[in-house]
Amino acid sequence: MIKDQEYLKDKASYCLDLAKKLGATSASVSVGHSISESVSFRNKVLDESNRSDNLGVSITTYIDKKKSSISSSNLLDENIKTLIEKCVETTKITPEDEFNGLPDKNLLAKNVKDLNLYDESHIENDKKIEYLKELETVTSENKKIVNTESGFTENKSNFILATSDGFCDGYKTSSFTASCVAVAKDDKSMERDYDYTSKCFLSDIKSSSKLAKETREKTIKKLNPKKIGSEKINIIFDKRIASSLLSTFAGAINSSAISRGTSFLKDKLNEQIFSPTINIIDQPDIPKGLGSRPFDSEGVETGILELVENGSLKSYLIDTYNGKKLNLKSNGRCGGTSNLFFENGELSFNELLKSNSKMIYVTETIGHGTNLVTGDYSVGATGFLIEDGEFKYPINEFTIAGNFKEMFKNLTLANDLEFEFSTNSPTAMIEGMVVAGK
Repeated sequence: MIKDQEYLKDKASYCLDLAKKLGATSASVSVGHSISESVSFRNKVLDESNRSDNLGVSITTYIDKKKSSISSSNLLDENIKTLIEKCVETTKITPEDEFNGLPDKNLLAKNVKDLNLYDESHIENDKKIEYLKELETVTSENKKIVNTESGFTENKSNFILATSDGFCDGYKTSSFTASCVAVAKDDKSMERDYDYTSKCFLSDIKSSSKLAKETREKTIKKLNPKKIGSEKINIIFDKRIASSLLSTFAGAINSSAISRGTSFLKDKLNEQIFSPTINIIDQPDIPKGLGSRPFDSEGVETGILELVENGSLKSYLIDTYNGKKLNLKSNGRCGGTSNLFFENGELSFNELLKSNSKMIYVTETIGHGTNLVTGDYSVGATGFLIEDGEFKYPINEFTIAGNFKEMFKNLTLANDLEFEFSTNSPTAMIEGMVVAGK
């Protein structure tokens, strides 16, 4: 059973009172409890069953512009007292930093909205096992599927964030995640692929049969791949790969990278970095959203943020510390984005496929070939060759490369956006990328 709010509030209040009594001029405390239960299968046989129960406290103390932090999983009062004593003593000998401090009081969340992020439902392990058995059985209905792995995880968590400025609030979250990996084999090749579903509410995840069919179809389609030559060509990114472009963008506009000067998007505020058709939104108030939150990890109220409007960069992801370094106010993004997405483009998926006579459709990338300082991008990839709007055959063992400064400007989006995860994108096409094949 997850600890209730009153228990967490009591611990947080005790920590704050003690920190101030021991000499801290200000402090913040986060107390959280999470329970995770997971079951995994391999080739239709139970592989593992795990449960973790984590209760912890994180304390940050300030003495004017000096700061230090400490954390523990032991919440006994005697241990917390020792912990805070050490934290305060460490703070005293820590060098000052003019940008240290709690958020401005007027930025803190006041009326915390219930975003419906917690499902009271609990799925027992025997039900998880039933789900995974059917998942792997349906996935294996085609004889070309020779290996399967699957897992089901239920997470429940609750936390309280309290600061010496009077903020004290928190909320519960839950998630239910099922995944499947399949290996297909014929007389010419062996290929793998995967699919997964993750939601705040148990009733919203995909059925085991639907997840199985999608995994099976994706895997079998990849059999018997061919090699391609090297050329400059338009690349279409499948939705799950296109969302990684958004993740890179988010990393590049994080105020930490901007303040350090380690982002290719530094000094680009209010400049055109995408084509005028592109809009990027971070929306923290979507009910049941996997990334939804009423305030960030500092207690600053979050609101809908239009990061890119008509191709122009309108905002960074700003926390208190780096915001002060940049002379900007926090916009509630300490901890990163919430529900990040490209707005839909104008073309349908089929229109995008037919937009050029020959293209490559990427379904998986391999490696982490992104340099946020320069914007250079180079990854291994697998996918399909598209000719005249039709998928011709699977291809593998090729590399795609470019630079995000040009890739962003050459980006075209379809209108098939779905809110499946915390970062979502429609199918995306980037013109004129370099492909290195055989």
